[in-house]
Amino acid sequence: MSDDELLQGPIEMLRNGDLDGAIADLDAKMSSNKTNAQVHHMYAEFANMKNMEAQDDIIPGGKIMMAYKKAMQLDEENEEYIADFATFALECRRIPVAVKEFQRYAKKLELNDIPTDEVLFNASRNIVDAIEVMDPTKKNPMVQPWLKQALIWAVGGLGYSPEEAIEMLSEDA
Repeated sequence: MSDDELLQGPIEMLRNGDLDGAIADLDAKMSSNKTNAQVHHMYAEFANMKNMEAQDDIIPGGKIMMAYKKAMQLDEENEEYIADFATFALECRRIPVAVKEFQRYAKKLELNDIPTDEVLFNASRNIVDAIEVMDPTKKNPMVQPWLKQALIWAVGGLGYSPEEAIEMLSEDA
């Protein structure tokens, strides 16, 4: 069975508003398709969607995290999997993990001569938001490297290098 055929059922269930059915179907398929990265990734995405809808951990975050990690392990080159996992880690307030994975994602973009993209630009704001929850003053030395990274991605998302941003902000207007 092709990946498209394998995933068609859960996709149709989601389209028809049966997120629970889609998740249950994918959960069953994960054990019989242990080496299919798409099945693991889609399960993680749908399960995360369910938790966000419910604004509660209906599906344990650890199980979702393991599904993301399994997808990334099976398809190490898939940038989408890395970005989605990093975003999930950030939603779970696992800032060090999120920043590390976003950095890995940024490195893959860089290797393909792609500048900072929307994913990293949005991550920069979400990282700062998460830091503000932990440390409203943003003075803790532990968060400083994360803030610096977020700023680099923010100005990169606006189309500037850090040096260009510093120069522009230093000029008298």
